[in-house]
Amino acid sequence: MAFWVYLLRCADGSYYTGHSDDLERRIGQHNAGAIPGYTLDRLPVKLAWCEQFESRYEALTRERQIKGWSRAKKEALIAGDWERISVLSRSRTQK
Repeated sequence: MAFWVYLLRCADGSYYTGHSDDLERRIGQHNAGAIPGYTLDRLPVKLAWCEQFESRYEALTRERQIKGWSRAKKEALIAGDWERISVLSRSRTQK
């Protein structure tokens, strides 16, 4: 079974990070307003990025990591800009 970590772009321009074992169903649930919480007042949402994992543990670990990232770092991830992610990681640890 595959597990997914995903970033949604909300209608207000903010990002939401989550994980699921059925990505399409979960995005549908978010857009239907079936999931209470952050996205409910920020509909509709669109998938901005996703990554597949073999276990829920790996997906949850990655989700927690990304949730701690700055907006700039999340946008670099969406763009696939690994150099920018590296620069942003170094600048945060040097403070």
